[in-house]
This record gives sequence, structure tokens and C-alpha cells, in this order.
Amino acid sequence: MTQAQFDFEQAWAGRVPARWRWTRNKELLAESPAVTVDGSEELLSVSHLTGITPKSEKNVTMTAAENLDGYRLVDTGDLVINTMWAWMGALGVARQPGIVSPAYGVYRPRPGAPFNPVFYDYLYRSTPYVMEMTRLSRGIWSSRLRLYPDVFLGMAIPVPPPEEQRTIADYLDRETARIDTLIEEQQRLIEMLRERRDSIWATCVEKARRLGRPATVRRVIESIVDGPFGSSLTSAHYSDDGARVIRLGNIGMNEFKDGDAAFIPLDYAEELEAHTVEQGDVVVAGLGDDKMPLGRAAVVPALGPAIVKADCYRLRPNEQVGAAYLAWVMSAPQTRSQIMLLARGSTRARLNTKVVQQVEIPLPDRDTQDALVARSDADTAKIDRLIAESERFVELARERRAALITAAVTGQIDMREMV
Repeated sequence: MTQAQFDFEQAWAGRVPARWRWTRNKELLAESPAVTVDGSEELLSVSHLTGITPKSEKNVTMTAAENLDGYRLVDTGDLVINTMWAWMGALGVARQPGIVSPAYGVYRPRPGAPFNPVFYDYLYRSTPYVMEMTRLSRGIWSSRLRLYPDVFLGMAIPVPPPEEQRTIADYLDRETARIDTLIEEQQRLIEMLRERRDSIWATCVEKARRLGRPATVRRVIESIVDGPFGSSLTSAHYSDDGARVIRLGNIGMNEFKDGDAAFIPLDYAEELEAHTVEQGDVVVAGLGDDKMPLGRAAVVPALGPAIVKADCYRLRPNEQVGAAYLAWVMSAPQTRSQIMLLARGSTRARLNTKVVQQVEIPLPDRDTQDALVARSDADTAKIDRLIAESERFVELARERRAALITAAVTGQIDMREMV
């Protein structure tokens, strides 16, 4: 196969050293049909963040299958691909044996193939190769793309000399370990800062309890609405502009996150007018996890025409409560704990409009509400800045890690002197 053909198939092929040869994945790998007999092997998890790891090490909330018969066997060194999530990088080379879902692809190195499993784990999960898998995946919607075995095995792949593969793998193991250590340190710092912020926040809420009376959310709102049900609003309805769709990702902890904007046509928004949102409303997250707590709330800024999506709830405060106070107290540590007790759902914490209205909050007078929010914001402002700086450090470190891997597996870092 000529270099020109590979250049056509992979835009980054021209950056690969001329001394590396090119081939197809099918020369290095073959799909493995082996399945477990009784499901007694270690169940493995496939993640775009961590590659292939034991599922027992993950905090997985999805219900496990009752019967693992027929699950696919994985040997150390096999490449495992989540067919439906390859476009997100949900794949990797296994560093231990186990079993995976029958929906996954398992590819075993051919005998004698120049396939260093650590090197190719980095290469297959690198940004340019994941982008290439995304381009070749098939499906109508991006969230339903699939990378089928015949397509993957036909994809072009660079093959450095075996000794260079080993050197690159060793180099990346060392360098990514250093970056991962820095990321872990920053994540521990972020957790400590959040705990400190919650302590200050909780103290202010306790003061609100002493100065006010208890009231359920139902007593302090004019109305509550949730997002359109089921197929009434999906990604297929989205457009480049029009009415804004407020989604779970827009609801932070007492903060409206304006990024990742989604829109639907204005005429369709009129059909969904029962779900409209106005400036000064409070939106509450009806789904949550450890990173994005259930029940977090935010005040809606000026967005123009807008609606809420499913699992988001729009609260319209009445004269008893300010929007800023309602979002602040709904997001507070004590309220979060209360919401988790009220939440419904066995696999993922979930709210509904009835549960939201049962939440109890302290209700001082409006002047006291404003003063408490201002005092809390002032006391936590420095901590919030430190959290933001640490989160930005983590983001940049991850970008640096990805760039380093890409540079190494495409030969932009000359390793020959290290061989």
C-alpha cells in the first residue's frame, strides 16, 4: 500500500516517520470468538478514561447482568473495544485476563506479530486514532455510532520497529505516571477545598435556620415544571440557533454554566411552551452523581426564549423567597443530604416534581436571605478561585498528557537515541 493511500485514509499519516511501515489492523490482530463457560473470570470494565480495568475497582451504579455465560474471554494483551463507544475512546489493551460484555469486540494479537501491547494501548487510545475511528464508525447520530469489526480490522496502522515500540511504551509509562501523580495531587486538593467550602456554607445555612422558619419548597414557589418527556425532545430536534435548551450540564452548584449551549427552532419551542424558563427562575438538577450532586440549583440568567430538558426542573419563586437564596439553599450541603434521602431510583439518584416540592428549607425574611447569600459568597470566594485554578491545572495537565502521547506514538519524539 502506498503512502499516498494512507495519507488519504489518515490525515496525520504524513507526520509518521518514513522508517515506520504501514499495514492494516488485520495483519496485527484477529477477532477472538472465545467465550466464558461459567462466567467465573474477572469482569473487566472498558473506559475512555482508564482503558481496561477490573470492574470491581470501579464505582459502577449500573445493574450487573445476572448471568455472565457467553461473555467474551479476554487474555492479557488483547485489545478490547466498546463497539458503541469507540468514538469516545472506550477501548484499550488488557493488562490482565478476564471477561467483557458480548457487545464488545475482542482482538487478539496474531502469533509473531510486531505488536507491543503497551505501545498499541497508547496508540489506539491517542487523539488522532480515536478521531479516525470516529470518522469510520457508522450510525445516524453521534451518540449511536458503532465501529464494526470489519471496519476496524481494515483500518491503517503504523508499525514502528519492535525495539522502538518498547522504548516509546517505557517512555510514556514514565512520563504519564508523573503527570497522573500531579493530577491526583490536585484532585485531592480540590476535594479538600470543597469540604472547606461546604463547612462554611453549612454554617451560614444553620444561621438561616436559627433566624427563619422551616418551609417546604412547595410553599415558596408559584409553579414547578419539568422537561418534555421521552421523544418529545431529543438531540434530533436541536438546531444551530433558536430557543435555548437548559440541560443538566448547565446546572452547577449554585452556578449557571453557560457553556455547551443547545437550541431548538423557535416554532418547536412554542409547541413546548409548558416547559418554558424565564430569567430569574431557578433550575434544579433531577439527576446526579458524586461529581455533580443531585438537587444542585442555579438562577437562570438572561437567555431569551428557553425551555428545560428532561430531568431538569424549573422553579418560579413567589414573593417569600429570592431566586438567589433559593438556588443557594437548594445547593447547600444540608439540603443535598436531605435530597439524597428523598431521591428515588435504585441505580441512579433521581428526583421528580413531587419530591422537589417536599424538600424543606429554612426561610428567614427577604433582607436576611440576601445578607446570608452575600456573606456566604464573600466567605467562599477565595476558595472558589482556588478550586477553579486547580481544576484548570488538571485540565491543562490532561491536555499535556494527550499531546505527549500523540507526539510519541506518531514518532514526533525521536526515541532512537534511547534504544
